[in-house]
Amino acid sequence: MDEKDCIKSLISVLNKTYGTISWWDAPFDEVAIGAILTQQTRWENVEAALTRLRSAGLNTLAAITTADPADLESCIRCTGFYRVKSARLRRLASFILEEYDEKNRIDQIPTDVLRRSLLTVNGVGEETADSILCYGLHRKTFVIDAYTRRICTCAGISLPDNQLRHFFISALGSNTRLLRSCHGQIVEYAKEYCSKKRCQECRIRILHE
Repeated sequence: MDEKDCIKSLISVLNKTYGTISWWDAPFDEVAIGAILTQQTRWENVEAALTRLRSAGLNTLAAITTADPADLESCIRCTGFYRVKSARLRRLASFILEEYDEKNRIDQIPTDVLRRSLLTVNGVGEETADSILCYGLHRKTFVIDAYTRRICTCAGISLPDNQLRHFFISALGSNTRLLRSCHGQIVEYAKEYCSKKRCQECRIRILHE
């Protein structure tokens, strides 16, 4: 089985396990904020930080730009590297609010142009940009993160991130709901099996045995 077919088999296993799921269905601002917070931490920590930000009224990009740095850092401390992430949040928020407005609406910018634009922001890498595009704007892209790499490795798929992204998009097509759902399935599977070290029960490992 080549790697393209292996990815299709992986998607089939995930669909049989979870069905189509709605994952990270949140307003654009919260997705953008969460995309920064999720860097080098577990999703549970991001959820905790987002809850604190909502309680403090700091869950919008506009609020981030005017927030007291100490208040912002306090809310996101649980995600680790909180001072670095605080600075990245402020840069991303300022960039989006200054670059896009009613005349230059972010939801009308072509995906490839917008992706390149986001990648110019210090602290925004491909995973972060694709998270914003995929979940925040429902664009045709796929998030390659630590969860995706881990699951693909277990399935015997060893490809550079750009190839992985291309193969997932090719297998799932233009339906952006399926692209979001598949990545969500990967996250849930990794949390259920990898994080709990249930390797012997894993149904993905057999794909390359």
